[in-house]
Amino acid sequence: MGKQIHIKVSDDIHRLLKEASAKNRKTVQEYVTTLLEYSLKEQLSLYSFLNKDTDYLQKEYSFRFIDLFAGIGGMRIAFENVNGHCVFTSEWDKFCQKTYYENFGDLPFGDITKINEKDIPDHDILLAGFPCQPFSIAGVSKKQSLGREHGFLDKTQGTLFFDVARIIKEKRPKAFLLENVKNLVNHDKGNTFKVITSTLRDLNYLIYYKVLDGKHFVPQHRERIFIVGLDKHVYGENFLFEFPTLPDPNKCVKDILEKKVDPKYTLSDNLWTYLQEYARKHKAKGNGFGFGLVDLSGVSRTLSARYYKDGSEILIPQKGKNPRKLTPRECARLQGFPEWFKIVVSDTQAYKQFGNAVTVPVVQAVAQQLVKTIDFNVTTYEREQRIAL
Repeated sequence: MGKQIHIKVSDDIHRLLKEASAKNRKTVQEYVTTLLEYSLKEQLSLYSFLNKDTDYLQKEYSFRFIDLFAGIGGMRIAFENVNGHCVFTSEWDKFCQKTYYENFGDLPFGDITKINEKDIPDHDILLAGFPCQPFSIAGVSKKQSLGREHGFLDKTQGTLFFDVARIIKEKRPKAFLLENVKNLVNHDKGNTFKVITSTLRDLNYLIYYKVLDGKHFVPQHRERIFIVGLDKHVYGENFLFEFPTLPDPNKCVKDILEKKVDPKYTLSDNLWTYLQEYARKHKAKGNGFGFGLVDLSGVSRTLSARYYKDGSEILIPQKGKNPRKLTPRECARLQGFPEWFKIVVSDTQAYKQFGNAVTVPVVQAVAQQLVKTIDFNVTTYEREQRIAL
């Protein structure tokens, strides 16, 4: 039996609790219990992260890393698979936090903008799949015109990339890996990518980037840009990093399909009719918009976070029936998540989570190359001694 705690709250707070609990389809008591549970777990998780015996961990693992904008932990899985140890993680979405906690036992710190960079544990590699936002250089230009000093981070203020940059500046990891959509290079007419790379170079890091396609490991065409940074203070000006050569694609969609699938994933007659009519209209106009009926012996389109709406981008053909959507487990496989990975949220949330996730084996290939290339044990002092010799 549970224990009872009686507290008084204001009328305004009680009203908000009733509204929020109704939206979450819970009683007020259940909702308050959930809020307390995750709030306490977050505080305890942060305390645990900030008080880890890193000297002991360093003896067991090859390197330490932090996982920012962690989602459901795809990058963590990849780097743990190459003998890394996660010493801090951050993710604000409560549903992703639940999935992350159930799979790794760590509840991510919520809002990265609210943590002091000095409080984050020391680490060798920083990982971040940060959101893409437009940057403005107007503020910097104005300060220059007025003869005022400005810091290198000024141009990223107000964006979540600022939080990545301020942590890199303070903690100076030996390396970092950032991941984003392929179009980051062209976002905001190229200004976003220019500001990102110039900011990272201003921090005295060597920068390498490349677009990699998930189809080399999973049956999904999914292009993402990966940005690797190496600390010049540790590795010097001329250190070379090369992205891994990816294997020839050899996976097809039928490899990831479940044998028994609930009929609820089959499209209704109304939805299937609508999608066919929608595609027909756009084809008549010369557009390429429309559903994607998958060739089971080939690869699929890119899985997106909107897949929960109608599943139209990746539809599985069925004999004698309307096509169906992928199941959440099939989405997990399409992204290269291991079979042990627990799916603990609704289908809607699972589709969003896997649609936003990284393709795990692609990240792992980069992680292997990074670990093989750089020496985690070298110090700034040792590098200077090598150069002197």
